[in-house]
This record gives sequence, C-alpha cells and structure tokens, in this order.
Amino acid sequence: MSQQQGFRPANMALCIFAIALGVFMQVLDTTIANVSLPTIAGNMGVSLNQGTWVITSFTVSNAIGLPITAWLSRRFGEVHLYVGALIAFSITSFLCGISQTMGELVLFRTLQGFAAAPLFPMSQVLLMSIFPKEKRHMALALIGMVAVVGPIVGPILGGWLTYDYSWPWIFFINIPIGVFSVVVIMAQLKDRPKQTSKPKLDVIGLATMALGVGALQIVLDKGNELDWFANAWIIGGTIFAVIMLVFMVIWELTDEHPIINLRLFANRNFCIGTILLTLGYSGFFSINLILPQWLQSQMGYTALWAGLAAAPMGIIPFFMTPLLGRFGGHLDMRKLAAGSFIVIAISCYARAKFNTEVDFTSIAIVQLFMGIGIALFFMPMTTILLSDLSGPDVSDAASLSTFIRTIGASFASSLTTWIWSRNASLHHSVLAEHISPYNPLVAPALQNGDTQTTLAGVNGTITSQSFMMSTIDLFTILMVLFFTLVPFIFLTRKAVKHA
Repeated sequence: MSQQQGFRPANMALCIFAIALGVFMQVLDTTIANVSLPTIAGNMGVSLNQGTWVITSFTVSNAIGLPITAWLSRRFGEVHLYVGALIAFSITSFLCGISQTMGELVLFRTLQGFAAAPLFPMSQVLLMSIFPKEKRHMALALIGMVAVVGPIVGPILGGWLTYDYSWPWIFFINIPIGVFSVVVIMAQLKDRPKQTSKPKLDVIGLATMALGVGALQIVLDKGNELDWFANAWIIGGTIFAVIMLVFMVIWELTDEHPIINLRLFANRNFCIGTILLTLGYSGFFSINLILPQWLQSQMGYTALWAGLAAAPMGIIPFFMTPLLGRFGGHLDMRKLAAGSFIVIAISCYARAKFNTEVDFTSIAIVQLFMGIGIALFFMPMTTILLSDLSGPDVSDAASLSTFIRTIGASFASSLTTWIWSRNASLHHSVLAEHISPYNPLVAPALQNGDTQTTLAGVNGTITSQSFMMSTIDLFTILMVLFFTLVPFIFLTRKAVKHA
C-alpha cells in the first residue's frame, strides 16, 4: 500500500481529469434519464409508471453491485477494476441506446447499473492514492465537485439531447467519455504497483441480498399495476423478499467474511447517520424524479426546458462544496446537516404552494434555493456516519452506507411514482363527481356547443388539476419528512476533527 500511496502519474492533471470523468458518468446517469422519462415511455408505448423501471433497474442493480466492489478490487486490482467497469459501462450504454423495447432497455439498464457500481468507490481510492497525503482533502473536494456538477449538467444535457436529437443519445454520450477515460487511465496508471489477493467471496450473502432486494423492488414496481395484495404474485413476491432478506441478515451477522458488515450498526453515529442519509437522499431523489415528469406531462414543458428548470439546484453546491471541504472541520456537522434538512423542507413547502399558473422563474428559484440544502447535505452526513470509525471499518462503512442509500433511492422512486399516480386518480374521481348537468356552475357549459367536445375539455382540466393536487400532496409529505429528520440528527455525537 505504501508503494501505491507514493505513486504519481506522469501527467497528474490529465489522470485526475480522466478518473473524475468516470464519477461524472455515473452521477450523470442518475439524473440524465429523469427528464427523458416521459419521451422514453411514450416511444416505447408504456405508461409513466412502467417507464420508471428505466430509473429503478439502474439504481437497484447499482446498489447490489456495490458490496462486491471491495472483493473485486482485491481480486483484480484497483486500476483493472476501474478500467473494466468503464469498458462495461460504455458497452452497456451502447446497448441501452439501441434498445427497441422496454424489456430490452430495462435489461441493459440493469447491466449498466452493475457496471457503474465500482466507479464511485474506486475513483475515491485511486484519487486518494495519487494525491500527496497532506492534500487528500483536495481529492475528496474534487469528487464532491464532480458529484454536484451532475445535477446541473444531467437535466440540461438530457433535455437537449432528447429534444433536439433523440433519447438514445443520453446513453450514446457515455461512449466517447468512457473511451477517453480508459485510454488515459491505462497510460497514466500502467506502472502503478498492483497488489492482489484471492479473498473468499460470500456467495450466499451476495445471492440472498440480490434475490431479496430484487424481489422487493419488483413488488414495489408492479404493485400498483397488479392491485397490490389482491394479487397472488405480489403476495408471493413479498413473502419471498422477506424470507431472503431475513436470511441474509442472519447469515451476514454469523459469517466470518460477510459481504456486508452489518455489525457496524452497533456504532451510534453510523447507525443514525446512515438512516438519516438514506431518508434524506430518498426525499431528494423523489423531488428530482417527479418535478421533471410533472413539468412535461402536465405543464407542457419540453424535455430541454424541464431540464433547465431543474438544473439550478446544482449551482450553489458547485461553489459551496470546496469551501465546506476547507473549513468544515471547524464546524459542527450536525448543525450543517440540520440546516440542510430545514432548507430542503422549506423548498418543498414552496413547491406545495405551486399551481397550474406557476412560471419557469418561480420553479427555477426554488430549485436554486434548494441547492443550499444539497451543499450542506452530503459532506456533513458522510462525516457524521464515519466519524467514530477507523481502519478497515471506514471503507466497509462507506460502502455499506452507499449501498443502503442507493437502495433507498430505488425504493423511493417506485413509491413516489405510485403515490403521485394514485393520488391523482383519487383527486380526479372526487373532482369528476361535480361534473353534472344539475350543477349550476357546469350546466351552462354542457348546454352550449358540442357536449362531447365540452366534456373532453373539462376532463383535460380535471386531469391537470388532479395531478397538480397530487404534486402538492407529495411535496407536503416530503416537507414533513425533512422537518421530522431535524431533531434526530442531534442524537449523534459531535464529529471530532482528527489531526
């Protein structure tokens, strides 16, 4: 390890840029498809509910792939794993772009998620190893910068490619980036000392985790379509998922070499910090998923303008993240995280006041304001949950928290879409009850002109209002969630700055 830590590439700046591009691709792919989802669903002839499989298939497979990353890096070496992941990511991106059916796209997005799993953790390892020890905080700040650039670029790039070209280009764009990164990293890190071993792989733990998480995700995705527990497949899938996950927990707590170190939850800061990180990120992910869908399906926005409306959330973090990396050690991370929850809650309150007449500027300003909360969220929460750990536990904890956070986002994607659609249907039913020739407010419209045309127009208005009301419901729920998280952050111990 000491040789690896002392290694410096011939062109430091070029190598750092190429490694950072790998992180950028993964972050980009978690946001770029959101604004394209209505277009993809329409082109594939499926509903928006079914279209969310494009998002959830990627996030759930990405999460399942995270625990095996550490084993793969020890088995094949960090550089080879990173390069291999980049190649696989580029190939699966091409396959996503040429997909002709929703089934094909979901399959290739699943494979793409697996390929992307090592990119973020391995980029951290590689950057930390080529930076001098006294400048490692710069490596973490760089990764943080790349992570916040994605939410800026993703919606705009996804909207532009979808609107001016076609949705497959949101995947094809990864190919030249991947090829460039592979060529540069292979050239710059070919002489980096390689240390490999043949550690035992916890196959049973990995298999039960994949089966349990996968089955639960399918239940969440198909529940609304199949009328939930009135359907035998949903009942069977739920029972199977519970059995697999309970078995996984028992196995991981008793196995000598668990693929997931669940014993870390005995640490208070890690346990509370991971729960709050997961809930907070799930709420943030829900906002990013529903806002572009609502703007396009109900407000008449193109994919490009929906992306431009969502993108301002990344502007403030772009400038604040380096400052937090530099001065954050002198601040109470709990107060920063609490501030993050309060800001995001206020932004949800502002969105809950929207109506169908809301303009672009108002939406963008709320997104810009929420960026303060995003900037105060990731670094403080990560610092808190890792603060009481040391040695190998740190890497295990980082991997486990990322795994749970990603799973949480995947589940939130399915639940959010279900709540949004379900509440819209309920509101539509209630509003439609008032459409009657005996209602004095409606009767004149029904008596003048073509009744069918009039009813079609009224139904369109009801649908728009129903989704507006459902969107307000959702942001109200998220507002309550974020305000509720605030006091729990102070159940953790204050993170102490280590020398």
